[in-house]
Amino acid sequence: MKLSSLIGHTVEISLLIDGDSRPADAVIDTYFRTHRYLGSHDRRFIAETVYGVLRWKMLLDHLITRAVAPDALLGRDLFLSNLMSYRCCAYMLHARTHTGAEICRELPESAHASVLSLEHHAAAFAPTGTTVEEIAVAHSFPPWMVEAWIAQFGIGEAQELCRALNEPAPITLRVNTIKATVEECREALLREGIEAEPTSWSPFGLTLKKRINVFQLEVFKRGFFEVQDEGSQILALLVDPKPSAKVVDACAGAGGKTLALGAVMKNRGVIYALDVHTKRLDELRKRIKRSGVDTVRVREIDGVTLPDELVGIADNVLVDAPCSGLGTMRRNPGMKWTVTPAVVKEISEKQARILELNAHCVKPNGILVYATCTTMPEENEHVVEAFLAAHPEFELESPRTRLERYGIASVAGEKYFQLLPHRHNMDGFFAAVMRRKTVTQQESN
Repeated sequence: MKLSSLIGHTVEISLLIDGDSRPADAVIDTYFRTHRYLGSHDRRFIAETVYGVLRWKMLLDHLITRAVAPDALLGRDLFLSNLMSYRCCAYMLHARTHTGAEICRELPESAHASVLSLEHHAAAFAPTGTTVEEIAVAHSFPPWMVEAWIAQFGIGEAQELCRALNEPAPITLRVNTIKATVEECREALLREGIEAEPTSWSPFGLTLKKRINVFQLEVFKRGFFEVQDEGSQILALLVDPKPSAKVVDACAGAGGKTLALGAVMKNRGVIYALDVHTKRLDELRKRIKRSGVDTVRVREIDGVTLPDELVGIADNVLVDAPCSGLGTMRRNPGMKWTVTPAVVKEISEKQARILELNAHCVKPNGILVYATCTTMPEENEHVVEAFLAAHPEFELESPRTRLERYGIASVAGEKYFQLLPHRHNMDGFFAAVMRRKTVTQQESN
């Protein structure tokens, strides 16, 4: 397909994403299903450019304002006479996937001067500077996020985090050890022409050497694996339920961690998978059938009350709370521009309520794990510290202790479990492990 047509499709999808509340990958999938004439190479180019524009929007706009006359952004020409079209071309030039001459050959002559000017500014741009605004532009993140990360990690590490979050995430699989060993799954993948290597930390993970649609593979249909980030896999090991345990997965969603817990428990005990979203639980039921895990009890809840039969019965409770998701921006770059400090504050208040509610499931000496996939302390440490202050019957337990038997204790801190893309090449995860005391203060009084 001609480059001009590819740009047109890219612009169309980008505009759809701007007006849709769904994640970018969902919008892209829907678009490709209704445009089946697009070949695999075309789809790859379009998707990579769409994600590139999302990741680098702030930097691209910075280049555009220096290269393109303001009145050129007001037109409605199919290719370049609007801001989104300029962003697509600026991304191709910034990422060095095309030259200005190549783009000009495909586009109206009226756009040539702007394209060549963009190419000049993209080539001359150097990501330098130490102020919040300079770092925000260089790495294309909202200034408030950069400021928050500098406060947490310092300027140098904040920039490393920005760089890592702008890299596409690897495709990581969790081997379903109920059906196959890691080596058996690896060999089955190889028979379908797919190379994979063991993950660095998770003992049950494989990382693919190239990006493919794994859901079409026969080995996937047989239930040998699930697509799951390595950090998410380790979270199930942090919960570490015994095979005979009663476990509550309080925010189960589509069940990635539910199924991981089922494998850790060797398909024994019982897992109560709770969620407020019917569609997500329907997806979980499909995944349960494929995985062979038959110990999961799926329950839809209202998010305000708990089923009476779950109060005080659980050996382990996982509260993988809804969050801003900022630790997953390698996969979902569009959330850079939708999450705000106000959103973080609102979510943290919701998280506190969810943790408060589901803590009632934990029996004496039971384990409560609070987890998120965000980097913001307001959603992480602050929620946990407020909960512990209000609930002296719970106390922190070292996450390292729980990971020792898997030989990966060093991935965790002594107080909290925190993964970061630039340190571990995993999504950003946070978790706190809390144990309910055998005798509470109220009982001792």
